[in-house]
Amino acid sequence: MRSPLLFALAAGLVAVARAEEWRFAPLPLEKPETVVATWRPMLDYLADKLGVSIRIEYSDSYAEIIDKFAAGRLELTHLGPLPYVELKARVPAAEPLVHFKERDGADFYTCALIASADAHLTPARLVGRKVALTQPLSTCGYIATDGILRGAGSSLEKNRYRYLDKHDTAALAVARGEFDAAGVKTSIAKKYAHLGLVILAESRPFPGFALIAHGERIDPARRERLKKLLVEADASLRERWGDAIRYGAVPARDGDYAAVRAYLPARPIPRQGNF
Repeated sequence: MRSPLLFALAAGLVAVARAEEWRFAPLPLEKPETVVATWRPMLDYLADKLGVSIRIEYSDSYAEIIDKFAAGRLELTHLGPLPYVELKARVPAAEPLVHFKERDGADFYTCALIASADAHLTPARLVGRKVALTQPLSTCGYIATDGILRGAGSSLEKNRYRYLDKHDTAALAVARGEFDAAGVKTSIAKKYAHLGLVILAESRPFPGFALIAHGERIDPARRERLKKLLVEADASLRERWGDAIRYGAVPARDGDYAAVRAYLPARPIPRQGNF
């Protein structure tokens, strides 16, 4: 007869084996059903290969994601360039693993300043206007839009700006005539060109959105394994993944973010609009 102690030890070992859970934070403000459709197939693939479980941890803002990461409540997150730079400043152990490619295969993207074609605006003429932005920590929000305007002799502080959270929301606010201009991802600007929106100017290229690991919560060997799995995933596997992550990935490093750091303003990014 087997000892009850052996059974208890075996049960304990099984519990330990099942105990390791990684928490992953997707982009904020995505609907839960969108997150699951986009990420669950990829997360299940990684979890199976690495022998862990990966739970989706929802957040309402980039700031909340950064706070959770800093508190050790996340192992993985998906971030754009500016949120990563902000995160790295607070958590040196944050490590970008891969950049996900865009639909066209590029591993970078640009931000665009857009307006209605009927307004006949230029960046230099944007003074005293209403400008729609995404989020304070969105790369295409304050820093890219302000950088474009400063290059033309204006700035966001010479205009009235307000954060509307989502790229689509900001673009549509211009299409409805509620704002004179907006700063959005260039792909979003092109998406709504049929509504009479035009690109006034584009930013310099920024690195693609990345999968970020907490270096103090995931060991180096597993971080390298994660990177390898994503870079080498073939198209037949990726076709079940969401649109934001199905076009392939390339290795990422902190040095990729030099362009973002060059755009950072001398003073802190305003967390609220000025009207």
